[in-house]
Formats: sequence, C-alpha cells, structure tokens
Amino acid sequence: MKLPSHARFSTVCIHAGQEPDPSTGAIITPIFQTSTYVQEEVGKHKGFEYGRTQNPTRATLEANLAAIEGGKAAFAYASGMSATNAIAARLSSGDHVVVTDNTYGGTFRLFDKVLTRYGLQFSYVDTSDLAAVERAMTPRTKLVFIETPTNPVLRLTDIAAVAEIAHRHGAILSVDNTFASPCLQKPLSLGADLVMHSTTKYLNGHSDSIGGVVIAQRDEDIEWLRFIQNGAGAILSPFDSWLVLRGTKTLPLRMVQHTANGLALAHFLERHPKVTKVIYPGLASHPQHALAQRQMPHGCGGMLSFEVASFEAAKSVLRRFRLMSLAESLGGVETLVCHPATMTHASVPADRRAAIGLSDSLIRISAGIEDIEDLKEDLDQALAHA
Repeated sequence: MKLPSHARFSTVCIHAGQEPDPSTGAIITPIFQTSTYVQEEVGKHKGFEYGRTQNPTRATLEANLAAIEGGKAAFAYASGMSATNAIAARLSSGDHVVVTDNTYGGTFRLFDKVLTRYGLQFSYVDTSDLAAVERAMTPRTKLVFIETPTNPVLRLTDIAAVAEIAHRHGAILSVDNTFASPCLQKPLSLGADLVMHSTTKYLNGHSDSIGGVVIAQRDEDIEWLRFIQNGAGAILSPFDSWLVLRGTKTLPLRMVQHTANGLALAHFLERHPKVTKVIYPGLASHPQHALAQRQMPHGCGGMLSFEVASFEAAKSVLRRFRLMSLAESLGGVETLVCHPATMTHASVPADRRAAIGLSDSLIRISAGIEDIEDLKEDLDQALAHA
C-alpha cells in the first residue's frame, strides 16, 4: 500500500511507515520481540542484524513519526530524557547551549547536574524575548534548545524567529514539541532543525509507555542520531514501539477532545472566585495569545495551569479531587493534576522557579478526554475547599 503524496494529516498518522505484514497479511505491525536475526550467509542479511541496532517494529514507528512531524528521519529512544541526551551528545566540550529558562525539570537536571561535568555550558533565558536570545548567543553557541509551550507556565517562543537567530549565529535549533504534539504545532516547517518528544505523553496517549523520539531534517544530524542510538543503546523496546504506533492512530481524534476540554476548563477557571490566575495560550488573557493563534492554528491543547491563594490552598485542592488523579506525566486519556513545585520541577532551585513564574500555589492540569461536565464538577467541588 503506497500512501498518496497528498495524504492529509489523519491519514498520515494511521498509515505512514506501515505495510501489512508480508508473511501473514496482518494489518497491524507485529511486535518483533527478538534480540538477533539469522543471516543467510556471511555479509548477507535481510536488513536486520542485532536488536539494539535495528528492529522492524521500532523502524515502523520511526518512519511513522518522521512523516507525522514532516521530517526526513526519526529515532526512538528509551525515554524523553534519553532523546534529549542524544541531541546534547552531538556537542563537544566547550560548546555553549541557549536553553528556555522554563524548561522541564528533568531537562534542567540533565543539563545542569550532568552535562556541565563534561565541559558543556548552558545559558537559561526567556526565549519568548527575542532580544534576550540574541544577547545570549556567543561564538561558541552550537545549539538553541527551546520548549514551547513551556512546562508548566505555558510561555510560548516564536519558533521561526528563534530559528533565524540560531542559524545566523551558526547554531541549530531543537524544539521540545511534547506539550503541543504535531497535531497543533509543526516546528520543522517553521525552521527548526530537530524536534523531540517524550512519546510517553500525547503520542502514546494512554499512560502505559515510556519513550522519546528525535525527528531530524539534516543529513549530518540523522547520521549522528543513528550512531548514538546504536552506540549508547538507549533504544525504545519493540513493545513500547508498538504501543506508540497504536497511539498515533488516534492522535488527531484525541487532540481534538484534549483541546476542547483544555479550553473549556480554562474558561471555567477564569470565572471561578477561588482562582487567582489562569494560564492557557488559548485564552485572550494570555500575553502571547496572538502568537498562539499563528503558531498553533488548530488549538492550544489540553495543558493549562492555574493559581490559588496559597500553597496551603493548593494542597487542599489537590487532596479533594475525585475524578482527576494526582500524578506526574501528561497527555493521557485521563485527566491528571500535579503540583509542579514539589513534583515535576522539584529539581529546579526555588529561586529559579520563582524567576520563571512557577509559584508554590500553581496547579497544572493535563485535561483528558472525559465528559467536560464531569471535569468541571470535580474542579468545582475541589476548589470549594480551597
């Protein structure tokens, strides 16, 4: 089956990279749970030699995700953090990286506590401020690593504008597109060189797999990512690859509902007397609403944050949810709530959290695809005790 070159997004999600199994006709790619492959003779094999180096299930997923993001090739890793590490491994001692200041706590931990030990230098800047990005660039800057929307204060970066700055200074641009998903935002089409995801989140969508992926455009990046995937060995397992393939088939449908619920909850919270602030790019009150409309034309997804009067009030609210679950992670079909200051961003120092607007009274919601009235009722009864 050959996918038409003009196939639309939903069709690409379901079919790209996938053919019926030639031996059985199975329409779903099998889980090739094997560590090695029998070779016909010395130097002659069927394209697969060893399970770390190649796996048919993983290769199918990688082709699927490359097509979904509009890239040339994709490489699946054991987690979102191993995908980020694969990007950073492209650098050499003494190289400089400009990073979104409100980056994911795990990314900050990797950069600040691990990679600085190997001579890499990092500058954390508000990448929504283009002048700040420009000032941060140095002759040794080789990578600009941005997250947009950011986790958890949902600040946006103008991808096209930062791509221009990075390229003018001889650096490449990598975008963490986990929060938006390729349904809502296409960084490669806006000038990015690399896109990464925690596939754990929206791409998988069912809270039952850990993984990461990097999608690339340039041949030199593709060559390196393939080398480091095999050389370091942090590969996505066949079963997890199969789970993410299942997830991408329903990604467009799920994102429609995630987005509808996210926007509805944001409007609900804006009107609630116990809520002091709501952060959601789809609201007209968001300072970068115009950029959101331009850069995320199909909606702003299911991630939102809000603040209540105090840390004690936040703890009280989080104790009272009945339907929403207090848990880390995001992007699943069920609604999750978390307290970033003590959960996802606990590794970020308190003064840095304060500087990026992450207060102790902030609660993050990953809106699932449940009935919106049930979600509103759960929020309302939990906030009643704030």
